[in-house]
Amino acid sequence: MHELGVVIEVVSAVEKFIEENRVTGRVETLVLQIGELSSMIPHYIEAVYPAAVDNTALADTALKIEILPGNARCADCGKVFNVLANKARCPDCGGKTLELLCGKEFFIKEIVIAE
Repeated sequence: MHELGVVIEVVSAVEKFIEENRVTGRVETLVLQIGELSSMIPHYIEAVYPAAVDNTALADTALKIEILPGNARCADCGKVFNVLANKARCPDCGGKTLELLCGKEFFIKEIVIAE
C-alpha cells in the first residue's frame, strides 16, 4: 500500500508550509483532491491518515477528500466524456482512441486553519 508513504509526504509538505509561512493557528482540516483515475485509492488514504499524522502538527486534524472526474476527449469525434462511466469508449461514436484530459491528479487543495 503506497498510500501511506504518499500521505507521509503530504504531511511533511504541509508542515513545511506551516513553518515557512509562520502559521500560528491550528490546522483544522486538510483537503485533498484525487482524480478518479489516479493510482491513489481514497479509502486507503483515509485509512492511513491517522497513522501518518500521529505525533505531527496535523494530529487531530480532519481529512476531506474531493474526487475529480476522469474525463477524456475522443480522438475520432471530439466528444468529451467520463472515462469510467463510459468504459473508456466514446458514448457518441464508440471510438476507443482518447486523449486523457483530467483524472490522474493528486493535490493538496486547502489547509483550513482554526482561528
